[in-house]
Amino acid sequence: QVQLVESGGGLVQAGGSLRLSCVASGSIVSANAMGWYRQAPGKQRELVAAITSGGSTNYADSVKGRFTISRDNVKNTVYLQMNSLKPEDTAVYYCNADPLMRRLLLPSNFGSWGQGTQVTVSS
Repeated sequence: QVQLVESGGGLVQAGGSLRLSCVASGSIVSANAMGWYRQAPGKQRELVAAITSGGSTNYADSVKGRFTISRDNVKNTVYLQMNSLKPEDTAVYYCNADPLMRRLLLPSNFGSWGQGTQVTVSS
């Protein structure tokens, strides 16, 4: 079973930055497309950024130009660098993995999630 551990969240003022990390068990990161998701209170979980095993990236319109997803296959870790944070970025952030990028588009494709990491952006 895939194990994913997210970390790096915290409280930051608007305009600030955070870097989230997702450490995966085994060689999950190198063999799969990886996605970062977020879920704000009262809202559905949404995909914010994804990266294929080949390094191609995809971003939600709301974070383009501000967030950057990257991967370190040696460390089995995926990162989400978040700059110019806004209060609307406040959410619990999660990661997940799948061989197919297109399956990452739908959070409902996954039955198992890590504990997530809380990001709170104050105005």
